[in-house]
Amino acid sequence: MTITALSHRPVGELLRQWREHRRLSQLDLAIQADISTRHLSFLETGRSKPSRDMVLHLAEELDLALRERNRLLLAAGFAPVYSESTLDAPRMEAVRGALRQILTGHEPYPAVVVDGRWNLVEANASLSLFTDLASPSVLAAPVNVLRASLHPDGLAPHIVNLGEWRGHLLGRLRRQIAITADAELEALHEELRSYPCDQPEPEVELPGPGDIVVPLRLRHESGELAFFSTIATFGTPLDITVAELAIESFFPADQKTAEILRSAASRSAGTAQWPGAGAAE
Repeated sequence: MTITALSHRPVGELLRQWREHRRLSQLDLAIQADISTRHLSFLETGRSKPSRDMVLHLAEELDLALRERNRLLLAAGFAPVYSESTLDAPRMEAVRGALRQILTGHEPYPAVVVDGRWNLVEANASLSLFTDLASPSVLAAPVNVLRASLHPDGLAPHIVNLGEWRGHLLGRLRRQIAITADAELEALHEELRSYPCDQPEPEVELPGPGDIVVPLRLRHESGELAFFSTIATFGTPLDITVAELAIESFFPADQKTAEILRSAASRSAGTAQWPGAGAAE
């Protein structure tokens, strides 16, 4: 059973489940949180009721996401402290502006904004380099970028190193699940694993000759294109939506790819909102 499925249970039980998920003993967490093991034991068994500050303190020591901190507070009988705003809310204007600046500034290279479950929020115009290769069926709202990448009707048939890239994406998703214990991400991982792949999928990412990152190699009408990507998040977020946003920016991994992208830049400009993307205006 996942941590998120236990959100209706007493706060002490949730604390114990998260502690065990983090592979910490009561002694480990007590030392880390600077409280007694006896007090922690009483909190976990329900013999003592934690204060609001103690819930937040333990959540910080367990490195829980803001969404999970709110769930702990609710389970303990306190009101949530972290807001969850829609991206089009007035208070999110600065965030929308930052996203627009990053996306448009990254042209002519593709860049996307995704939420915590890899659903597309926004993208720049250069993402059409990828989306034009996918069937409209996998681009129906809501668009999940991992599904669109590995689905047989998505990018998968056009990825030269599908086994390698698939192993990279699934490994990234497993690491995220290990941190969040998110049931929806676990279901997504199982779905992605069920997709066909006619290439070996490496269990460990090892560099090929001259490689310094795992490249995405795409068959394209202009020839084989190669990319690597970076992922950025907002620092010190205090809103759940902001905390769960990530910007993935793709860069050309060779000179040929860079030249093709620059030559295509004149055919598209600005920020595009793809099917299923959230508004950022």
